[in-house]
Amino acid sequence: MGDNFDGTFDLIITGGTVIDGTRDARFDADVGIVGERIVALGDLSLRNARRRIDASGKIVAPGFIDSHTHDDAALLSQPRMEYKVSQGVTTVVTGNCGISLAPSQPGMPVPMPLSLLRPELGDTATFPRFADYLDALRGAPASVNVAALVGHTTLRAQTMANLDCDASPQERSAMADLLERALEDGAFGLSTGTFYPPAAKASTQEIIEVGQALTRFGALYATHMRNEAEGTLASLEETFAIGRALDIAVVISHHKLQREENFGKSAMTLPLIRAAMKCQCVSLDCYPYIASSTMLHTDPAKLQCRVLIASSESYPEMAGRDLSEVAQQWHLSLSETAQRLQPAAAIYFSMDERDVRNILSFDDTMIGSDGIPSSDKPHPRLWGTFPRVLGHYSRDIGLFSLETAVWKMSGLTARNFGLKDRGTVAIGGFADLVIFDAASVIDKASYESPIQAAQGIDAVLVNGRMTWEMGQHTGARNGQVITPARSTPS
Repeated sequence: MGDNFDGTFDLIITGGTVIDGTRDARFDADVGIVGERIVALGDLSLRNARRRIDASGKIVAPGFIDSHTHDDAALLSQPRMEYKVSQGVTTVVTGNCGISLAPSQPGMPVPMPLSLLRPELGDTATFPRFADYLDALRGAPASVNVAALVGHTTLRAQTMANLDCDASPQERSAMADLLERALEDGAFGLSTGTFYPPAAKASTQEIIEVGQALTRFGALYATHMRNEAEGTLASLEETFAIGRALDIAVVISHHKLQREENFGKSAMTLPLIRAAMKCQCVSLDCYPYIASSTMLHTDPAKLQCRVLIASSESYPEMAGRDLSEVAQQWHLSLSETAQRLQPAAAIYFSMDERDVRNILSFDDTMIGSDGIPSSDKPHPRLWGTFPRVLGHYSRDIGLFSLETAVWKMSGLTARNFGLKDRGTVAIGGFADLVIFDAASVIDKASYESPIQAAQGIDAVLVNGRMTWEMGQHTGARNGQVITPARSTPS
């Protein structure tokens, strides 16, 4: 601790207890900020500042980094990002599950789940180069920082006439070229969603051939795996094989075990992941709920659990109702009802709480919300993920310490994604900070009333600017586009 700064601070946060995002023990310190950076830590009681914030009795922590989002369009259409800053999030990772807004061309197919990104912007909002999307974000900054991935499904939609097959050599080459340009423009890596119909027929070899540039750029590979139910173990092996073939870091997105017959299998998957981590770079994230949320499937096998309709363009009044109730009302099967509601999104109650706790408490699990901001009745994780980890799982359940909880939502994620000077409270780092009350912080969003700000988040700073204070958005839009700190690719 300490500083070499002898002028007037723009802001001093006084009297707080710092949990710095490294998993080290908390300590009492004032935090001095000049511009967008932290320049001092320690006793700053005698120093001059343009503004002081009293954080006595509160925790001062790094702003949370949401490792898995679908905020690609919302950053432009909802730039205040209240559902993120209200829970302490200062940085989002977009382009997950194989779907990204860029690169995209007018007239290209927009199948589900890619279409989940587009309702607010419309089909005319296209970004031929990945740089065009990043430039749009820079030209109209959001209230949070963004690190963007490019989606494999998006590349398929742009280059393939028929998505229901493996890509031809020519199509693979075209996708590889688009990926390389996106990495040059500032994408952090490639994501896939082979679970979904538009990419389900993509072979392992297709992904490896398309992803060759990831090796040269030292970029990462994030995946919504092919199967998160009875085929989870095989899907994990495929993920590890892709990482080894390309010699790159891999991120297992929202690790889970779906369907009752697979409950308890985290006792198998987590040791497998730990063993892989010993010989290659592997990381994972999850969200703290037993329900998932994505496009409304029509496959009967995927409708065996309770399904809650999140949105329907054809029947918007059905949002918030159980699929089974609507099917009974319409005298149709679940599959026929889901087909009639399309295009639609849904919430699936398909996981076991014991697996959720096992995965959350696994040492190297990051936290990602995986929320869909365009839904009429979104999953409560959109507004509640991070306070739920702090309040319910850390404080109330005692799953892990508060220091570990903060690390899983900040320093660990910054390390895994290579977000330079973010994720910790440290001199020289960006002043992305959250001040919260450890005794009262909790999520308020529920499945019945999902659009509710969390309790106990007192203040949020993004690059030194106060963005959330006293339960209100300040109007600040000081987010930055974060690009990888890379050397010239070999």
